[in-house]
Amino acid sequence: MRMTAFTDFGLRALILLANRRPEILSATAIADYFKVSRHHMAKILQELAADGFVDSVRGARGGVRLVRDPRDIRIGDVVRSLDKDQALVECLNADGGTCVLSPQCRLKNMLIRAQNGFLRELDRYTLSDCLDKSALLPVLDHTL
Repeated sequence: MRMTAFTDFGLRALILLANRRPEILSATAIADYFKVSRHHMAKILQELAADGFVDSVRGARGGVRLVRDPRDIRIGDVVRSLDKDQALVECLNADGGTCVLSPQCRLKNMLIRAQNGFLRELDRYTLSDCLDKSALLPVLDHTL
């Protein structure tokens, strides 16, 4: 199993927001913290907002904040949400892909079971489990 960078940075952003709760952080501040493009982080945060993990706040001091308690956010749910358009292999695409082996191939079911097992394992953990309660993250510059 391989997670996309989109999902990886989405999880990182949620961890940062959980550590900074109830602060509102700008997409720029989060992007700078993780050294990724602001545009990429804005797309990630937009998806997280659409799926109800974060809330967008408008205005000069706007940005995003965590909506739910970190104990109520399952890591598997976040991965499903952010990777929903990513098939593990071509035959798992919504359109079935173009594999000529599909009618008699047994690999597809094995991969589906493996992917479901991966997500079931991640469902055992919440965002709260990702937080190091003893370590404080450095202060972010909210003016970015």
